[in-house]
This record gives sequence, C-alpha cells and structure tokens, in this order.
Amino acid sequence: MNDECPECSAGASPSSGIHHSSVLCGFVADRPNGYKGETMTPNVVVVGSANMDLVVRAQRAPWPGETVQGRSLDYLPGGKGANQAVAAARLGARTHMVCRVGDDSLGEPVRRNLADNGVDVSRVRIAAGAPQGLAIIIVDDEGQNRIVLAAGSNGMLVPDDIDWAAAVFSPDSLVLLQNEIRLETTIRAAQVAKAAGATVLWNPAPAPDSLPDEMIGCVDVLLPNESEAESLTGIAVHDSPGAHRAAAAIVAKGIPNVVITLGERGALWFNEDEVFELPSFPVSVVDTTAAGDTFAGALAVALAEGRESRDAVRFACGASALAVTKLGAQPGIPTRAQLEAFLAER
Repeated sequence: MNDECPECSAGASPSSGIHHSSVLCGFVADRPNGYKGETMTPNVVVVGSANMDLVVRAQRAPWPGETVQGRSLDYLPGGKGANQAVAAARLGARTHMVCRVGDDSLGEPVRRNLADNGVDVSRVRIAAGAPQGLAIIIVDDEGQNRIVLAAGSNGMLVPDDIDWAAAVFSPDSLVLLQNEIRLETTIRAAQVAKAAGATVLWNPAPAPDSLPDEMIGCVDVLLPNESEAESLTGIAVHDSPGAHRAAAAIVAKGIPNVVITLGERGALWFNEDEVFELPSFPVSVVDTTAAGDTFAGALAVALAEGRESRDAVRFACGASALAVTKLGAQPGIPTRAQLEAFLAER
C-alpha cells in the first residue's frame, strides 16, 4: 500500500487513516479494505452540543423593548454538534456523537433523534439533574435567524467525558468540534483526538476572543465564518481581501488549513500552498439556521473520504445550500443521494 505522499514523504508520516496529505496537500493515498479509487466509508466523531430548538416564525425580529406576534412555534432537535453529526451521518459517514442530554422530558427525544438519523449514541450520556440544552430561535420572513442559547445539559459535558469516550478516537477518524460546550472540554477532545492520530476539524462557533494556545498543534483544519474569523484575529472580514488576511493570520499562528465560510459568497480555502474561493449555489432561502453546521458536517465527510480540497469545499457548499431550503436546523440537511443529485445538475 502506498501510504506516503511523494511531495511530503521527507519527514512526514500519516497521522490518520485519512492520509496526512489528503488534508494538507491534496494527495490521496492508496486505501486499505479494497479501496480502488472510490471513496471509502468515512469515520466521523462529533464532540459537542445537542439542543432542542424552539423555533418561532415571525415577520421580523423585535426591537429592544418591543413585542411582535409570532406565526408558529416548532420544537425541533438541533444544537451545533447534533446538527453536524446528523449531516455527517446522512451524507454517508459512520458517525459517533459525544455529548450529554437533559435529565428531563426533552432529553430522550434529542438522543432518539440522533439514533434515528443513523448516529451512534453509545457515547451519549444523561446529565443528571440538568435540563436539556435549548435554543430559542426567531426566523424572519427573509429566512434570517436570531438565536439565544441556554446551555443546560451541554454545560455538563466535561473533560472526563472525553476520556471516557476516548475509544472512539482512532487514526482513521476525523474529529469534528465546535464551541457550544465548555472550552476546556473542546480542548481536551482536540488533545485526545490528536494523541490517537485522528484528524481534527474545529468549527470555532461561538468564537472565543483569540485562538487558545492549547488548540494550536491539535487542529488540522479551522472552519470559522466571517465574524468568527474576525473575532479570532482582530482583522475585519467584510470582503474577500479581509478574509484572506484573516486566514493568513490564522495559518501564521500554526493552524495549517483554514476554511472561512462567506455566506452568500461561498467559502475560502487557505493554506501555505493553495488558496481559492468557491461560490455558493443560489437557492430559495427558507431558514439559514443550519447552513454552517451542514457545511461543517459535509466538509468533515468529504475530507474523511480523501477528497481533494476544491471538491471537498464544493461538496460542503452544495450541502449547505440544500439545508437552507426548509424550516428548522435538521429537516433541510440532505441525504447523500439528494446532494449528489443536486451537484450533478450544476
């Protein structure tokens, strides 16, 4: 089996079942288990939040001190971690979720929804005495959203939970992280994943004020949106030049690959050897709540399959476009067949 990149073989070694260079330089090695040029089943581990979303549709969001009439209320499973896990599973990955759910009437529906979507929930624990994490979401007539989080059970996911779940981190896995849980838990997950030889993709949302030193050296791909990139770097990201400057600053700090989502403009891929932007796909927008999470889950799947960077970003842009065409975080997340059909027409 050829398991070294010809361009990077000097001093380089594979850090996961995803070849070292399928993320870092675009090289895809020969694969075990009969891999003959087709994508092998990717292995994705998601560590993060699982919420119940209370989604209110209204003509517009209220101004401070104002009350507006909502048209509908829906209880829909969500949370950045759970959304990303559902996306990865629907798009064909073997997907484990590491999280805590509430010790109340909403916790079991959240856990069951993950299982019903094909996510392995053997590392999902109940947070004793804690309510289920909630998100209060207002969606206006333009499909834009405002979100308030109540951490609940998500705040009970601690570093010891990562150590308990460590067996799911392996050299052939891609570990996907976000920031709706305690930062120390995210850091521990990155450390355990890297020690296991996994590839680490971090979606730093909500964004900390700066890049934690503990994450540098553990993260292979950083995936912020424009505002998160600005928070992490202090560089204004209102256009492509700003996004490029912010990405360059992140790479200079020691994270080798950066993907910045640019909303309607698509996404930027940036590392020392390759820089490009791909546009988004035009669709009729209903609800943007899970656009970023679907992009993250899809990018995780694509990279775990060993796709080249440009193809991986296009795959993620397509999944994100489909996600905004339905109400709620998870209802619009596409299946593999739906996404492949969508991309084949474009």
